[in-house]
Amino acid sequence: MDFQPSILRDGSPMESLEKQLLCPICLEMFSKPVVILPCQHNLCRKCANDVFQAANPCWQSRGSIIPGGRFRCPSCRHEVLLDRHGVYGLQRNLLVENIIDIYKQECSRPLKKGEHPMCKEHEDERINIYCVTCEVPTCSMCKVFGAHKDCEVAPLQSVFQGQKSELNNCISMLVAGNDRIQTIISQLEDSCRSTEENSEAAKRELCARFDAFMALLEEKKMELLGRIGREQEDKTGFVQGLIHKYKEQLEKSSRLVETAIQAMEETGEATFLMNAKQLIKTIVEASKGGRLEKIEQGYESMDAFSVSLDHLADAVRALDFEADEEDEEFYEEVEEETEGDSAPGRMVTAPQ
Repeated sequence: MDFQPSILRDGSPMESLEKQLLCPICLEMFSKPVVILPCQHNLCRKCANDVFQAANPCWQSRGSIIPGGRFRCPSCRHEVLLDRHGVYGLQRNLLVENIIDIYKQECSRPLKKGEHPMCKEHEDERINIYCVTCEVPTCSMCKVFGAHKDCEVAPLQSVFQGQKSELNNCISMLVAGNDRIQTIISQLEDSCRSTEENSEAAKRELCARFDAFMALLEEKKMELLGRIGREQEDKTGFVQGLIHKYKEQLEKSSRLVETAIQAMEETGEATFLMNAKQLIKTIVEASKGGRLEKIEQGYESMDAFSVSLDHLADAVRALDFEADEEDEEFYEEVEEETEGDSAPGRMVTAPQ
């Protein structure tokens, strides 16, 4: 028959009605005409005729001169004596046939969002079991005749609860991971601020030390300030880069949390299970791959740029261009003349 009743939702009133409209012989929806036995059980007339002919091989057709035969109801085993018309002499159950027509019309409506998913291999079969071996939801036909016939299967409900619990644990793990990431981001931001504060402190200290030797050490001061600035840029640039990476990871994790929460709100077992495994795998992989680089303890310290110039003052005063031999002789003569002209208590200043 062209109509397949298995497109309905689990647990719906129509599904209960469907069970009442199954022929006990072919186990399919009754095919019209439907006949009713004296015991009030219904059968497809074609199915009843096949059983009757098998039990009464001498009976050939409804017009046979041979008297009828015996027919045993497949539901209650009640034995019925049929006349020469065989099962064609049984009364049709028009009420059941009308119910079937109404049922088919109701089931022919397009599926709405959230209704029971169907098997891709057996389009008329609902997904009603879970293949434990392949870790995918499937249908009974796939287990009996299809790709999962040699696999271990389990009821959807048990796997549904297990994977939903596992997904809930993954969400908790993600949320905890996000809290840790947020803590790290806060620490990195504090480190960045501390680096900037320490850098400014080092600059102030360096400026204070160079103020006493400003005329002599201005160029050196600017050089060292530049080095501190470059170190600051390198450190803060590295930390800002880490902050950016952690924020990207936090954003991805937050989206995964939203996706997982939406999945948790799914009430359809099969629909949930069709996506849950991959979602769990994605969350686990994201958690494993989320270990980003961290800065070492004391990274923000700028103590290395603390400079003491007391012991360098004389050496700095002595700094000069390297002179060739003629210049050396000239400066030696100048020094000798200066020593001869100098008197006690007289201070000699260098030319500006």
